[in-house]
Amino acid sequence: MTANTAQLYKQALQFYADNGVDVAVNDTPRDYYTAPAMPSPKAAMPSAPAPQMPQGAQPSIVEQAAVMAPVLGASDARNEAIKVASAANTLEELREAIQSFDGIPLKKTASNMVFSSGNPAAAIMLIGDAPISDDDRAGEAFLGENGALLDKILACIDIKRGAEDVKNSIYLSNILSWRPPGNRSPAQGEIEASLPFIERHIQLAQPKLLIFCGGVAAKALLGRSEGISRLRGKWHEYMPQVEEYRAGASVIPAVATYSPANLLKTPTQKRGMWADILSVQQKREALGLL
Repeated sequence: MTANTAQLYKQALQFYADNGVDVAVNDTPRDYYTAPAMPSPKAAMPSAPAPQMPQGAQPSIVEQAAVMAPVLGASDARNEAIKVASAANTLEELREAIQSFDGIPLKKTASNMVFSSGNPAAAIMLIGDAPISDDDRAGEAFLGENGALLDKILACIDIKRGAEDVKNSIYLSNILSWRPPGNRSPAQGEIEASLPFIERHIQLAQPKLLIFCGGVAAKALLGRSEGISRLRGKWHEYMPQVEEYRAGASVIPAVATYSPANLLKTPTQKRGMWADILSVQQKREALGLL
C-alpha cells in the first residue's frame, strides 16, 4: 500500500467517524443499489394466525402496555425531561440524569455525552448549540478548531476557561448534550427535549451573566424566532422558558452572538462578535464582576 493510498483510506475513515458511523455491520461489502431477489409466492410461508384469548380472559397489565404504550414523542420526552432534570440538585446529579435519560435518540449515535467545560463557579456561562465531532470524541465542550478560536476571543478580555479565579473564568455548555450525526443542526424535537436540562443547568450553576453562542441557543433560551443576526448586538433579560422553572427565578443579563463555527465559515462576522465581546466586558464592569 502506497502512502497516498493509506492517506485516502484514513480520510475515508475520518469521514465516516464524523458522520456517526462507528461500527461495521458486515465484513463483506453489499450493493444496496441492487434489489434483493424476492421469493416466489409458492415458496412463501403462510403467516401464523394471531393467538386468541380464551373466552372471558383478560389480558395482563404487561400485554395491555405492549399494545397501548405509544412511542415517546417530543412532548412526552420534554415532560419526562422536566421531571428528571427538576429532581437534580447538583451539577453532578444533573450530569447523571442526562446520561441515563433515553428520551433523546441522539444518545444512541453519539460517542460521549458532552456536559460542560471550564469553571462551574464562574460568573459567566456561555451556551452553544450542540457538540461537534471534536467535543464528541473527548466528551468536553468547545474543543478543536472551534474551541481554540473561542479561547482566543475570550482571552482578549482576560477570560480563560481554565482560570481558577471566578472573575476571569468561564463555564461552557451547549443546548444539546449529544452530538447530532454529521454535525447537522439540531431538530426542533431534540431542542425541546434538551431545553429542560440546559435550563436546570443554568439554575444550578447560577451565573451572573449569560452568553448564547449560536442561533439555536439564542432562539431557544430567549424564546424568540429571529435569526442570530437580529438577536445579537443588544442585551436581553433571560428567564427560563420552561414554565415549571419560573417560580422564584431571577432575571439574568444575556447577550447573543455568533458561534465559532460561523466565524470560521464566514470571517466577516468576526467584527460583529468582537463588538459583542466588548459589550460583555462593559457589562462585567457595570455588574462589578471585574
